[in-house]
Amino acid sequence: MKAEADQPQDGKKAYRLRQLGRVEYSTVFAAQREFTNTRNADTLDEFWLVEHPPVFTQGQAGKAEHLLNAGDIPVVQSDRGGQITYHGPGQVVLYMLVDLRRGGLGVRTAVTALETSVIQLLSQVGITAAADPHAPGVYVQGAKVAALGLRVRKGCCYHGVALNVDLDLEPYSRINPCGYAGQAVTSTHLLGVPGGVAEIGEALASQLAAHLKYTERHNAQGLPAQTD
Repeated sequence: MKAEADQPQDGKKAYRLRQLGRVEYSTVFAAQREFTNTRNADTLDEFWLVEHPPVFTQGQAGKAEHLLNAGDIPVVQSDRGGQITYHGPGQVVLYMLVDLRRGGLGVRTAVTALETSVIQLLSQVGITAAADPHAPGVYVQGAKVAALGLRVRKGCCYHGVALNVDLDLEPYSRINPCGYAGQAVTSTHLLGVPGGVAEIGEALASQLAAHLKYTERHNAQGLPAQTD
């Protein structure tokens, strides 16, 4: 697939929001890597909103002991940072495919942008959430509501944040979430936040775009077109 080069020339800072629907993790993982490998200095930054069928993903430095009992859920090795986490229906994943070098952003700034976007989203409905500098993610009264991890290649990042909306939390009992035994998890539904995956995903993308000072949005459906 080709990373489209259509960065606006009028000084505006634009991004493209892709709505992917429900797609296998491995498919989107491969697409992110190809997008990043083929993008150039003019390629528009993109956010991808997606739900995944049930899957455990293991980060680059992931330790096998944090997978307690996968059962019938597949395990996929990822190249993001962090340990093991779960993705499944009812969770919105926002993948952040951004040229950090062009935007003058550091990795810590990108991670903070993801965390802050979730925190601000929840604060709009009166919920106090916080990040933990020792355990990346977003927490409400100690329970994790969002997990995140990034990979940087050629000055560009991919992967992003997974926000629990309204999903079966049982699979988290089969792992030590993000490497922490007994880590409590929650969801926006359990916290009383209105809205489903689509609505909350849109709101999250808008928060992130505002935080990163984008001024123009392009919309797209599905993964970028494949090329020979």
